[in-house]
Amino acid sequence: MKNKDFYGKKKGYFEGWYFKNQFEDNVISFIPGINIKENGEKYSFIQVITKTKSYNINYDFKDFSISADKLTIKIKDNIFSTKGIIINIKNKDIHIKGRLTYNNITPIKSDIMGLFKYFSFMECYHGVLSLNHTVNGSLYINNEEMKFIYGKGYIEKDLGKSFPETYLWIQSNDFSIEDTSIMVSIADIPFLGCKFKGCIAVVYYKGKEYRFATYNGVKIVLYNEKKIVIKRGKYKLEVDIDGLSGQRLLAPNAGEMTRTIYENINCTARFKFYKNNKLNFNLVSKTTSFEYVND
Repeated sequence: MKNKDFYGKKKGYFEGWYFKNQFEDNVISFIPGINIKENGEKYSFIQVITKTKSYNINYDFKDFSISADKLTIKIKDNIFSTKGIIINIKNKDIHIKGRLTYNNITPIKSDIMGLFKYFSFMECYHGVLSLNHTVNGSLYINNEEMKFIYGKGYIEKDLGKSFPETYLWIQSNDFSIEDTSIMVSIADIPFLGCKFKGCIAVVYYKGKEYRFATYNGVKIVLYNEKKIVIKRGKYKLEVDIDGLSGQRLLAPNAGEMTRTIYENINCTARFKFYKNNKLNFNLVSKTTSFEYVND
């Protein structure tokens, strides 16, 4: 494991990974990450999101290490990877201990950022590490067991200086049809002194990936806290969203984790996917992750 080699010269920088785990009514997400302030101060952290509460636990930067391929993150006694997670978090508010194993990781075919990954001045870069995988194991949260038996998992990451000023993000892979996963992000993107409405989205359906993005001609027909409609060529995705309440999280602003956002990890949403105006699927998930920030 290494760490300083990647981050030694960075300032005003964050990097975080999002590990979502769900089985039946159980759902929990972990966000391990680092923050390097403009003054060079560094620390690592783990944020935890459940259906009813969220927690933020800070660690020394020396407690953080990462593999050369950046697929295994260690923060003190906690390990996060595409093979699974080992959790041992304990403070005055929360005690979580356990192990989850991941199988059948499903990466996307190419970088979700497309050509934008080559621009070094973007305020935020997004990555999807696994659209869908199985989760097995147990976590003990304040001595109460949360069991996962062929559950569902999802992994993504963000890095840069700031989250967009306004944005929407929604994700779900808890559907009645196997091998189906959906992620949509729409945001105001600063670019060369201007701003544009950017979109990155992927529909993974029965093992086939459909990409909706600014760089491949997506049209954002509608988006707000209740509904999303995006189109690209002969394909259309509609999402109806029910539920705005969420748990408090810290997010980056100008390189420091000082912004407050809210995420709901058990939102109910209906997803409709069309090809040539013919409905391919009409699916509901009650464990959809959803953020809507319109400050």
